[in-house]
Amino acid sequence: MTDAIRAFYDAVAEDYADRFRDVFAAQPLELALLTGFAGLVRTASGTGGKVADLGCGPGWVTAHLASRGLDVFGLDLSESMLRVARRENPGLRFEQGSMREPGIPDGTLAGVVSWYSSIHTPQEGLPALFAGFRRLLVPGGHLLLAFQAGEKALRLERPFGHPVTLDFQRRRPDRMAEALETAGFTLVLRSERAADEEQGESTPQAFLIARRPPADRSGPPCAGHVRVVEGQVGE
Repeated sequence: MTDAIRAFYDAVAEDYADRFRDVFAAQPLELALLTGFAGLVRTASGTGGKVADLGCGPGWVTAHLASRGLDVFGLDLSESMLRVARRENPGLRFEQGSMREPGIPDGTLAGVVSWYSSIHTPQEGLPALFAGFRRLLVPGGHLLLAFQAGEKALRLERPFGHPVTLDFQRRRPDRMAEALETAGFTLVLRSERAADEEQGESTPQAFLIARRPPADRSGPPCAGHVRVVEGQVGE
């Protein structure tokens, strides 16, 4: 699966960057959410701490978080995506690697971002993925997830005419929130906005912010109190 993901994004990197660059810049709700996440990380860590953008693609999220004052770096499987990220953000750090085995010491990050990068992980692989995210964080550290809301997977074939195919998993936000709780996170925010059909979206977009509990020094705790802030946009 890892090889298929790498091959897909290596093939489409330049076309993807050209097609979607302006779309990201024109998403004020997403940019506001990233700014809010940056504020949470700075407040919780005092000095800001290090943040990893896992599955960073062309580096747009990494760059925005850096502009909000975070010490952030990007990690991605695709060398072609990283080439775009480094070219467009020469002052930032980007490394090649897998978010499943990122090579980052446990308990060293103030924040982890998975911006549409968990969408290629099968459902049965999510518990291990989320447990890994939790291990990377210091107690009190924050995780941000973005993904397409829904239940039916999308298979994308020959994007931009390239001979590659990949499945994109859509998730129910309530089930993703439950999976995060099971992995030992406390949910901070759950938000969903309507599909922007003018930008070619066919499903709502979902966002979760979760926190590794400040007193958490060991494995995932039993499910406890969860504070949820609902945000419904565009209904």
